[in-house]
Amino acid sequence: MNALAATSRNFRNASRILGLDSKLERSLLIPFREIKVECSIPKDDGSLATYVGFRVQHDNARGPMKGGIRYHPEVDPDEVNALAQLMTWKTAVADIPYGGAKGGIGCNPKDLTISELERLTRVFTQKIHDLIGIHADVPAPDMGTNAQTMAWILDEYSKFHGHSPAVVTGKPIDLGGSLGREAATGRGCVFATEALLAEHGMSINNLTFAIQGFGNVGSWAARLIHERGGKIVAVSDITGAVKNPNGLNIPELLMHKERTGSLKDFHGGDAMDPGEVLVHECDVLIPCALGGVLNRDNAADVKAKFIIEAANHPTDPDADEILSKKGVVILPDIYANSGGVTVSYFEWVQNIQGFMWDEEKVNAELNKYMTRAFNNIKGMCKTHECSLRMGAFTLGVNRVARATLLRGWEA
Repeated sequence: MNALAATSRNFRNASRILGLDSKLERSLLIPFREIKVECSIPKDDGSLATYVGFRVQHDNARGPMKGGIRYHPEVDPDEVNALAQLMTWKTAVADIPYGGAKGGIGCNPKDLTISELERLTRVFTQKIHDLIGIHADVPAPDMGTNAQTMAWILDEYSKFHGHSPAVVTGKPIDLGGSLGREAATGRGCVFATEALLAEHGMSINNLTFAIQGFGNVGSWAARLIHERGGKIVAVSDITGAVKNPNGLNIPELLMHKERTGSLKDFHGGDAMDPGEVLVHECDVLIPCALGGVLNRDNAADVKAKFIIEAANHPTDPDADEILSKKGVVILPDIYANSGGVTVSYFEWVQNIQGFMWDEEKVNAELNKYMTRAFNNIKGMCKTHECSLRMGAFTLGVNRVARATLLRGWEA
């Protein structure tokens, strides 16, 4: 099942639990606006290349739309649509005043030079500048994009609208980016894990963890879990996988990856098949890479007692069912990885106020938001006697539905 079908299914289940009116349900599901633009740029060799850019703006009942821009060969409209919808529920679960959006360009950033990427980003911004904005739609980095991409969007947008640091988040610190933003998704994921474990009378200390994906989110989660006394027994990414039953030395592994660009040949552990990480012996599994990695083929073999969805949509509905029957507790993506968008919100607030926070304040506020959201989700689980995923979805959908009704859009 693709991401759009799965997200829509979760939404419909939540809407049924909440008893939403069918007209309202339909209007919440349909995106506010879908944008598709052609981006042609001269390549460094003088040839002309054309790429297709998308932006799906899903809902703005609770505030400006918010979501990442990804550069990836497989950016297709269905996926962008699903992720935009997911952002609507995610911002509502986190209780930050945004709606959902998502965008991307179908390209492989590894095949483009820095100057080609800059030209592509500027052309994309020129095509959508009048449809994004501080109080309309605020992009952020995603797969294949970073702080530099945001700097180019900010600069290009500002040519049309005057200096507007709050138009994007995830910017470089020198251009109004927030301290703590880089680690935010990983840190939020760790705060979420702490909240879940506390509910079960446990803590990170001495538990074993397997982490699939060792990019920004996975590496920060690993670092913070290691600092809290958690034992990371297996890690994988696209370059390979490494395991150590006594726990990997994460600072050393990070240095090795920094130095070699790969997890291969790390002396502090044994190489393993990257696919095995998901079914490795551990207490807590954290998928931090692509969607759909847990499916009906491998779900029955998962040995973890807890799964923290740091990636978007890592567990497909078939796997969800199998894992629930096994008694595995799954912390859903729309809550577990909302640390990034929460600190993006803090960045936007700081830019609008023109007053920046220190990192301690950012991290303390993030902890407060993640803990409060977990308690709100648990409240919905108790009220509706449902899983954490449905607890999170009913919480998010209910907030958006209430805002929509209060604004009088159901007519």
